Parts: sequence; C-alpha cells; structure tokens
Amino acid sequence: MTTTARPGDGVTANPLRKGLATNRIADPCNVVFFGATGDLMARMLMPAMWNLRLEDILPASYGIVGYSRSDDDDDKFRDEMHKSIDEFSRSGPAKEPLWSDFAKHLSYVSGTFDDTNGFHKLRQRLERNDKELGTGGNRLFYLSTPPSVFAQIVEQLDKAGLGPKDSPAGWTRIIIEKPFGTDLDSARALQAEVSKVFEEKHVYRIDHYLGKEPVQDIMALRFANVIFEPLWNRRYVDSVQITAAETVGVELRGGYYDNAGALRDMIQNHVMNLLALVAMEPPVSAAADAIRDEKYKVLCALRPFERGRLSLDAARGQYDAGSIGGKPVPGYREEPDVRPDSNTETYAAVKLLIDNWRWADVPFYLRSGKRLTHKTSEIAIRFKPIPHRLFGDVGDTLENNTLVMKIQPEEGVSLRFNAKVPGPKMHIRSVSMDFNYGTGFGVVSAPAYERLIGDAMRGDATLFTRWDAVEHAWEQVMPLLERWLDTADESFPNYHAGSQGPPSADRMLAMDGREWRKI
Repeated sequence: MTTTARPGDGVTANPLRKGLATNRIADPCNVVFFGATGDLMARMLMPAMWNLRLEDILPASYGIVGYSRSDDDDDKFRDEMHKSIDEFSRSGPAKEPLWSDFAKHLSYVSGTFDDTNGFHKLRQRLERNDKELGTGGNRLFYLSTPPSVFAQIVEQLDKAGLGPKDSPAGWTRIIIEKPFGTDLDSARALQAEVSKVFEEKHVYRIDHYLGKEPVQDIMALRFANVIFEPLWNRRYVDSVQITAAETVGVELRGGYYDNAGALRDMIQNHVMNLLALVAMEPPVSAAADAIRDEKYKVLCALRPFERGRLSLDAARGQYDAGSIGGKPVPGYREEPDVRPDSNTETYAAVKLLIDNWRWADVPFYLRSGKRLTHKTSEIAIRFKPIPHRLFGDVGDTLENNTLVMKIQPEEGVSLRFNAKVPGPKMHIRSVSMDFNYGTGFGVVSAPAYERLIGDAMRGDATLFTRWDAVEHAWEQVMPLLERWLDTADESFPNYHAGSQGPPSADRMLAMDGREWRKI
C-alpha cells in the first residue's frame, strides 16, 4: 500500500522531497522480540517500532510480543516499553491517544530459551493475536539475545511448531543480531543449526550499519549519477579509506568485548560490508539477491592475507588512559570486567587488495577503534594525482581530489577539489563542496533499526547479510585473528585515549607512501 505525503505534513514543503511517497507495510504480522527486557530492546528496538507506528508505516493489523526470562506480565511489559520510548525515542515521549492504541498490540510471554512450555505459550499468544488482531499467521522473530542461545531458540521454535514449515497460512522469518559466530568454525556451526529450521530466504542477518541512510546512498551515488561511475576504478582511484572511529570505550560491555576485540566486533562485519558496497559491480537489477550477488563477488575477490606479511598489512592497538572532550578516562585494562593483562585489541587496521579487473592494485585501508579523537564513520575515495602540473606557484600544494561519504555523526557527501584563489596570480587551494542530508532534504534520518525492521517485515533482504558473504568475511580475517590470538602484543597499551590510534597503523600506510585522514 502506498500513500502520498499530505500537504502541510512537513514533507512537500521541501522541493527535494516533492512527490515522494511513504510506504505502509502491506502484510499483517506479529513481531516477536527474544530478549525483550534487554538494553537493545529498550534503547533501539521498541523506539523503532513506536516510530514505525507513529509514521503510519506498520501494517494496519500487527502484534508485538516480548519474550524473556523476567517474570513480567502484559501490563508491566507495556509500562517498561512506555518508559523506553519516553527516554530513547527520537520523536520524544509517547502521547495519547496513539499510545493507548499501540499498547493494545503489546504482549509478553515469560520463559527461558530452553523452556519448551514457554515456547508453547508463545505459540498460543501468536494464534490468539491472529484471531484478535488479524495478524494473518505471519511471524517475524527477532533474536536480541546473547549469541550463545541463538541455536537454542531456533531449536525450540521448531519443536513448538513455529518454524516456516509449520506456517502454511503465512510467512515466517527470523532476524539474527551480530555476531554471527566468533570465528569461522563457530559461524559454520551456527549456520548448520539455523539451516535445519530456516531456509536462507527466511534468515535476515542484521548489520545496523547497512541501515544507515548514507550507507544506502552509496549505491545511489554510484549508479544514479553518470559523473562518478566512469571514475570508479583503478585508472582514477589511488586508494580507499574506510573508517569507523568511536570516542567511547567498552562501557559496560567489558566482559563481552574482552573476548571479541575490534577485528571481530567491527572489521569482519560492519566495515567489510561497507567495502563490498563501495567496490561491487553494477547489479543487473535492484532486486535484493542481484545486489547481494555483487557484494559476494567482491568478498570472493579479496586477496588472502599472506602470513609472512601480517605484521605489514595489519596493525592493532589497545588504548591507555587519556582524555576525551577534556575529561580523563581510564585505560582499557582498567575498565570493568576486563583482564588486567588483556591482549584484546581495541583498534584494528588492515590493508586489503581486490584481485579483479576494476580494482587491481588499489589498496583498501580499513580501520576501527575505540577511544579515538572523534566519533567518525566515513568512506574516503582518494583519486590519483594530476599527471602534469600546469598551474599554481611553487609553494602551492595540489591535493588529490577526494570524495568522502560521511556516515556519522554527520550524514552527507563531500567532494574535495582544487580551485584558483581570487587575485592576479594563479594560486591554487583545495576546497570542499558539501551536501548534508538533514539540510538538503529537511528531515532527520531515521535510525537504522527502523529501516531494517520495516524491510524484514516487507520481505526485502537487500540490506541484510547473506550466509555466503558472512562465511567469506570470516575466511578473510581468520589468518589475522589466529595470529593475534596466539601472539601477545608486548606494546599494549600503545595509544592514548583521545589520540589518532597506534603508531603501527601510521607506519602501515607510510610504507605505501600514504597517510590516514585525520579523525
């Protein structure tokens, strides 16, 4: 069902948004959140569902069911969800009369993840919603739980008759949060359990980075404009840098993070997904699998790490005490639940090469770290220098043209190019031409989870990760992961909180005659 924005609703006032339509989800359905009393549910998932309803995107008939171990009931669950919306929703506190209507669609089932009776109670609730709310037998299960219970939940869904093969009257899908495994073997083991119950077309592996508006615009920037795609290759591109930098530390996730690290937590999934979008060939259509086929081909073309070059093509770091925003912060090894002699990296950088016709010999530099100078996620395409200098005084620096896709905190696109300084002499300076999504379209981009949950309800898997891509990403990082797990880095901690990262990362680019963009 497609509805056109109404006059006066704040959309048609902006000429860039004139004529745009908003899409309401057509199929009725139940959305079940496992781990419904957890932090992700409170901060992200329930506010996302509320805003989907607020913007009239949820279907006319829907049910939202929370499942967790806490001994709550429907009323208590509704009260807790009201509080989470009031505190974390981008649209502000929930207001009447919409809240009362929304609350009628919320319900709760208490049970453990190995409790067969709990899953039978869940099935009864869903069947009741089908009758009372008209949800049509369609079910979307969201696993917002520790990864250790993913397989257990899938098994119990099957035992309770809640798998796809048991839903002839409607569809059944499952969203699985990252991490999908902690290494290649565990990822394959988890996939083996999931595939016993769910076919690949039913599985939606979520990566919230892919739901961010600027990430989605990578494809539009490339394939909806004639000026970029002809330059998007080794003839014109010198190198690509993909950065995901954070100012925060591990906060209350020390127990998890100390067994994960930056390579597993960010590079293997978020950052490599960005690489695949940037480097992929034009898909044959906008269909989900056409796009995911091209992303998969990029991962297949990645040159494997050479074990003799791991110290040259990768760098790791761990933050020490320092200052963020003028406030002192502790070092990683002083964080709660972190081992005092931890060898876990809080910063990872790698150099990757893609062995195909388009990208041969163009280095892709990927980095992600915690407690860095600024919070920045971006993709920078650095073009080759001009072949012959004609203009500019001897002291003028002619910088390489750079196209930057800014993901967060700013959302937009920046093009850096050289221009003449006004005056009688031919002085050249580098200048920027910037586009900002919020200013340009007059709207604030919705959080990624709103887009991704809505897409899963529609059955659009474009922004979700397919198993073959997950497997190849793990295959790519395993030699490095094994080396880092087996070898203690005696330099740890090797960068101060609030800095640009470890010196070893700078040396990695310096060997190629390049340097990192400032964070």
